[in-house]
Amino acid sequence: MVDNQSSKRSIRLTIVSICVFVTLVLAGFIHKINQPRILNVHELRENGAVLLQTPRKFSEFELTDHRGQPFGSAELVGKWSLLFFGFTHCPDICPTTMAAAAKMYEGLESEEREQLQIVLVSLDPERDTAEKLSQYVPYFNSDFVGATGNQYVLMKLAAELNVAFSKVELENGDYTIDHGANMVLINPYGHYHGFFKPPFEEKNMRLAWQSIRATFTQ
Repeated sequence: MVDNQSSKRSIRLTIVSICVFVTLVLAGFIHKINQPRILNVHELRENGAVLLQTPRKFSEFELTDHRGQPFGSAELVGKWSLLFFGFTHCPDICPTTMAAAAKMYEGLESEEREQLQIVLVSLDPERDTAEKLSQYVPYFNSDFVGATGNQYVLMKLAAELNVAFSKVELENGDYTIDHGANMVLINPYGHYHGFFKPPFEEKNMRLAWQSIRATFTQ
């Protein structure tokens, strides 16, 4: 009788041990598949992301956002930022880029969205007032920020972030702005970390940013 009870106890312990082992294996597997895929430098480039070998500091700046509030260096600290330099009268590149950024952003988990801000820096302060930006930027996503300001501040900021642009007069007396199409990546220290180059594909951008974020040490 004692041997029978001991045998049953042994079987129960074996079953419990197997269940615990299987549970741990499944938990580890689920945890692993929920972790972002880590990309190497070449894979990041294939997905449109180019990282600086050493993130760079750049000068402090002060602009105004689409709500009429100050937007400057302080607003880039504590989270990741993607800055796109464009303007609201842009007929194709700007709306296409903003739409791609919106799809990329919407596909993130809520916790990830809290750690990333998308900013349209307008290079056309003459026409892109706070009111104009408040009509344009939230159309893509209500979380997005539009910012602009003094032309010389914009020129210095764009130059330090390797964004070329120039005002081009048109025959009808109007003007347009030629500008670079990269999206500049700023890390949570507020440093220039790298950039995304077009064409922008939402899944590639999301995968690359998640990998960059996962490997970043603060």
